[in-house]
Amino acid sequence: MRRAREAGLDLVEVAPTARPPVCKIMDYGKWRYQQQKKADKSKAAVRGGQLKEIKFKTVKIGEHDLNIKIKHAREFLAEGNKVQFTLQFRGREMAHQELGRDIMYKIKTELYQVSKVERDAKMEGKRMILVLQPDNKGDRAVPPPPPTPGVRPAMSGSSLGLQSRPGMGPVGPGISRPATGPVGPGVQRPPTAAPAAPAAVPAAAGAPRPVTAAPTTPAPAAPRPAPAPAPATTSTRS
Repeated sequence: MRRAREAGLDLVEVAPTARPPVCKIMDYGKWRYQQQKKADKSKAAVRGGQLKEIKFKTVKIGEHDLNIKIKHAREFLAEGNKVQFTLQFRGREMAHQELGRDIMYKIKTELYQVSKVERDAKMEGKRMILVLQPDNKGDRAVPPPPPTPGVRPAMSGSSLGLQSRPGMGPVGPGISRPATGPVGPGVQRPPTAAPAAPAAVPAAAGAPRPVTAAPTTPAPAAPRPAPAPAPATTSTRS
């Protein structure tokens, strides 16, 4: 006890059942902190390893709501869980996938120090999915690169469900049909011009000319005889 007081530390009995008992001079408060830290780490390892999902129902999410979801994701990662972000596209939002990439980029930027990308943002049908796993990199963390604008592949008319009609050229992106006026009650389309007759070709000199028969007029039909009058009948009463 005298040596512990001279060192400014505590005298802790570590083996009270031994004969003689075993004691140790150390900082008791620091020892308790280390034991608590080990217990928390083992507890997190037992309940960790799960996959937590955070959903976004639309790309039109407010800044405050997005920060709250990022805060929840940070708590899940601190517990040792993986986090899956699912962004749902609705209707015409499918034409603006760059908005979804911007949201996923902000999530990665806010959480890059405590996580790493297991599965980068990728479209699956009408959903964009990003998966992060816990990784305490600290000062060694490198911020993610900004998203690059994607290039859509060229689509043909058949992939768009368009079909060409007989006598018309192919139909697809960049090929437009001639504009026609509105058609409805009281509205008529302009008449189409009749096809021009083929031009006459002059006959060569000395060549026989085709002889065409003159049109014959049919003979007049003979008049039908008039029907004979019916005989008159007389009736007498007695």
